[in-house]
Amino acid sequence: MNYLQRLWWQYKLRSHKNLSLFHHYSGDELVSIDCETTSLNPNHAELVSIAAIKIKNNRVLTSQTIHLKLTPPQSLNSDSIKIHQLRHQDLHHGLSEQQAMTQLLEFIGNRHIVGYHIRYDKKILDRACLRHFSHPLPNSLIEVSHIYHNKLERLLPNAYYDLSIEAISKHLGLPQADRHDALEDAIAAALIYVRLTHGDFPDIPSSKNAHSY
Repeated sequence: MNYLQRLWWQYKLRSHKNLSLFHHYSGDELVSIDCETTSLNPNHAELVSIAAIKIKNNRVLTSQTIHLKLTPPQSLNSDSIKIHQLRHQDLHHGLSEQQAMTQLLEFIGNRHIVGYHIRYDKKILDRACLRHFSHPLPNSLIEVSHIYHNKLERLLPNAYYDLSIEAISKHLGLPQADRHDALEDAIAAALIYVRLTHGDFPDIPSSKNAHSY
C-alpha cells in the first residue's frame, strides 16, 4: 500500500476502530506470518489456520506467537488435508474467521510483515479483512525469498537458484522443521529474515543448486 492509498484509507476510516493500523510504524519489531488454506488459488482459498511470531532486531521472539485454527470451511477437502493435515475433527473447536482476524490484527498491529510467498497470504487475509472490517490489510510486506535472491544475484548474476524455503534454510544453515504447519513455517521465515539481515551470508551454493543461464 503506497503513501497516497494509506492517506485515502485513513480518511475513509477516520472513525473506524482499526484506524491505527494505517498509521506509520516507528518501532523495531516485525511479525512473520503464515497461513494454511484450502487451495493454492488465493482468489478462492479459505483460511484453515493462521500463525504469527514477532521479530525484534536479531531475535525471533518464540515467547510471542499466535497459532489460530479456524472452524472447517466448506471448501476443506481431502486434497487440502493432504497438504496441511488438518481434518474437520481437528478444527471442530476452531475460531470463526472474524474472531481469528480480530486476534491477528491485535497481534500484528501496524508492524511490517515478513513471510515466504507473503503476497499469497496477504491476498487471502485482505479478502477476510474486507469481509469483516471493510478494509484491506495495510501492513508493509517483506518477502524473504527476494532478499535471499538479491544477495545471490550480487554474487553470481544471471543464475538460477532453488528458492524453495527448504533450500534457502539449508543453505543458510537453519534447522529443517516439519513443513506445512503454519507456526513452523512462520518461524522458518522469521529465522531466514534474521539470518539474511543480521548474519554473514554463506558461500555460493554448489552447482547442484545454482545454474548459469
